[in-house]
Amino acid sequence: MDRRSFITKAALGGTAAAAASTLAAPAYAQGNRTLTMVTTWGRGLAGVHDSAQYCADAITAMTDGQITVDLNAAGELVGAFEVFDAVSAGQADMYHGVDYYFLGQHPALSFFSQIPFGMTFQEFNNWFYHDGGGELADELYSIFGLKAFPAGNTGPQSGGWFAKEMNSPEDFQGLRFRMPGQGGEVLGKLGASVQNLPGSEVYQALSSGAIDGTEWIGPWADEKAGFQEISKFYYTAGFHEPGPNLNMTMNLDVYESLSSSHQAIVENACRASNLWTMSLFMANNSAALQRLQSGGVQLLEYSDEIWDAFGTAAEEVVQEPMGDDIYDRCYESYMASLESSANWEGRSEGAYTAQRNRVKG
Repeated sequence: MDRRSFITKAALGGTAAAAASTLAAPAYAQGNRTLTMVTTWGRGLAGVHDSAQYCADAITAMTDGQITVDLNAAGELVGAFEVFDAVSAGQADMYHGVDYYFLGQHPALSFFSQIPFGMTFQEFNNWFYHDGGGELADELYSIFGLKAFPAGNTGPQSGGWFAKEMNSPEDFQGLRFRMPGQGGEVLGKLGASVQNLPGSEVYQALSSGAIDGTEWIGPWADEKAGFQEISKFYYTAGFHEPGPNLNMTMNLDVYESLSSSHQAIVENACRASNLWTMSLFMANNSAALQRLQSGGVQLLEYSDEIWDAFGTAAEEVVQEPMGDDIYDRCYESYMASLESSANWEGRSEGAYTAQRNRVKG
């Protein structure tokens, strides 16, 4: 007997129609749920908080209010770096964030956030949706009682803000720099003192001198954060996050308690948020970059010598966790998909954009 039939017969069995109508309203009310979302983002952080809010609002709207998602920004219910544990333990229902903050839980989470010299937005989507990544994510996150969905992407992130020009790999020696995830481990191999700070704390750390430099996201979000008020040397291309994935991750028991239609809504709301967020950043970055330059910020690129040093260190960092079964399988799947996607992209879109830029001058 299905649940709907059971409720109907329980309500009507041996009773008058009036009694049935008395029971109907509470049964309907019990079908409405409020789910608590926590995030790794401070309230108002440009783009990333917007992404979490878009995802929460989309789930609420698409379920016609049968599920209401109550968003709590970092620090309002739990801290930015506590959301993984809170949702895993059932203290919150879902979180929106980037999972390289939680590599202490499992190093394979890097593949579902970002690895240095890794996938772009489109390459990640190819892997996750069509080339085995989603199945590996289900296996990995289920270890912690979680279910993860891509729900945002910032596009390629900038190299960061510095107090001086970076002319050689040796300039990173002793530098106090904010960069999370495996990207930060790369800078550590170059001698930097790497800090892992949530986004809401970066401006204060930079302005107080607690750190010498920082990366955050890209021109628009960085401008909104105000880093140009402190630093004037801005490296526009970075090795560390060419397409970082932001997840909306649910407690697995909560997800499995949803109806199949509500599960589909959650998945598709996250897909919508994924595209919407990427477009938000890309639509705003160019104009913000022009404003930064007009305001006296120097736009720079790393030398080939520095890029080569990043590449050598990145290979070491990504290889270090090898030997863990699921990390190894994620690595093999990820790299095979990256090679396949990059091969076609280079011959199609890459060749086209190079020619378009040449023709357009």
